[in-house]
Amino acid sequence: MPEIVTAAMLVIGDEILSGRTRDRNIGHLAEMMTAVGIDLKEVRIVSDEEEEIVAALNALRARFTHVFTTGGIGPTHDDITADAVARAFGVPCEVDGRAYAMLEASYAARGMEFTAARKRMARMPRGADHIDNPVSTAPGFRIGNVHVMAGVPAIFQAMLDNVIPTLKTGTKLLSATVHCPFGEGVIGGPLADIQKAHPDTIIGSYPKYQDGAFWTELVVRSRAPDALDRAREAVEAMVAGLAARQ
Repeated sequence: MPEIVTAAMLVIGDEILSGRTRDRNIGHLAEMMTAVGIDLKEVRIVSDEEEEIVAALNALRARFTHVFTTGGIGPTHDDITADAVARAFGVPCEVDGRAYAMLEASYAARGMEFTAARKRMARMPRGADHIDNPVSTAPGFRIGNVHVMAGVPAIFQAMLDNVIPTLKTGTKLLSATVHCPFGEGVIGGPLADIQKAHPDTIIGSYPKYQDGAFWTELVVRSRAPDALDRAREAVEAMVAGLAARQ
């Protein structure tokens, strides 16, 4: 049987909810998870409030194989993700000696003061492991099934590249696309019948509008190649049958 491995994402930051910053990490994570055979099942966005972060994190980590968080691990007063994650796991949030030494050396090499604010980036839950940050040195961390990473897209992507080889992955979801010249109102009924007849697949319909006409992109997904082929053939036959009656 195909092995299903799941993931969730927790995006942390008032700047996302206010619209001051547009998230660029959700799509990247979704693409990377699909590529390695992990189903991204849920994304939540929460404000910089410790209670909200703890509640969301505890809900997600209990339900999914992997949880990824972005944002809130910088040097400012509202970067409270490390504290919230520590609280969720019931452990202290404290300065990590190796992270402190790395940051101290990095700022010294650049001739910059290692301020109290910058020292905050060395804090993480007791027992956490580092996620390397090749862009700006300050590490993310992992504890349990939770991977805590920066919100800056370039740093998030670099951290994720280091995390992916360590993840448990599942059977990849295969897909096939069928072009349908009809709108969803025409195909809704027969498409539902095909989905019911092929329960080991996922069939999605995505309406499009181009050159004054509506059409639909139909995508069949399955972890089993034979099941994918059977459902795709049924969808193609449905489209051909509708076209023949026009």
